[in-house]
Amino acid sequence: MFAVVRTGGKQYRVAAGDKIAVEKLAGEAGDTVTLGDVLLAGEGDNLADAGKVQVSAEIIAQAKSEKVTVFKKRRRHNYRRKAGHRQQMTLLRIVQVGDSKAEKSAPAKAAAKSDDAPKTTEASEAAAPKAKKAAPKKDAAPAKSGTEATETKTPAAKKAPAKKAAAKADDSK
Repeated sequence: MFAVVRTGGKQYRVAAGDKIAVEKLAGEAGDTVTLGDVLLAGEGDNLADAGKVQVSAEIIAQAKSEKVTVFKKRRRHNYRRKAGHRQQMTLLRIVQVGDSKAEKSAPAKAAAKSDDAPKTTEASEAAAPKAKKAAPKKDAAPAKSGTEATETKTPAAKKAPAKKAAAKADDSK
């Protein structure tokens, strides 16, 4: 879901997870703020009632923007003034757009779909039990120092026996 919010005299199109730089807001890093002036909200082509939508954001940092040089000069009067300015700004990470109920139900639906998605083939099912049997043998070995133990348990090392078993199954056919 996206929303168009107004803060600091400017408008920003935001969605959950976006990072934006806005005019300075009160608060410290880690604080949560609510951007109340929502002008437009929707998902895809469907627009929602902007009055009911709230945008929550987390303050990442208080910072200064790029330097702007101000140079004044009057010809033939030996008048030159040079000054610089860095505007205060707040970096925000958009945490949530819309209702908390709608945001909580969306990840639950996504998790349900991801559980249905992984479907394995017969060859990978036959290779998987062999890989699982090999894993306890590695754990039964005497304990090594911290770095050596992590190096032997890399994902590539676990996948190699499964690939060889699948290749042997293909050769036998």
